[in-house]
Amino acid sequence: MRMLLNVKIPHEPFNTAVKDGTAGAKLKKILDAIKPEAAYFTEQDGQRGGVLVVDLPDPSKIPSLVEPWLLTFQADIELRVVMTPADLEKAALDSLGKQWG
Repeated sequence: MRMLLNVKIPHEPFNTAVKDGTAGAKLKKILDAIKPEAAYFTEQDGQRGGVLVVDLPDPSKIPSLVEPWLLTFQADIELRVVMTPADLEKAALDSLGKQWG
């Protein structure tokens, strides 16, 4: 299942990692482990943040996606199920509309 992983990274401990030169290696280690389909980094509510698209084959894999962010950067995490246009097409919205509308 495709998930949107929203990561909000607080100033600390990330500022310390930037100053001591380990931020890049830590980010790379996390990204190599979770293998996102796409990853974008941005500002979120005045903090550093990331928006990643990841595959979740089984709900038991959630910790392997989020714990690296929590333990490395004390980040806040949000997960959302997302669909591609093809996924939405499979949802048969027209049939649901007829059934429930």
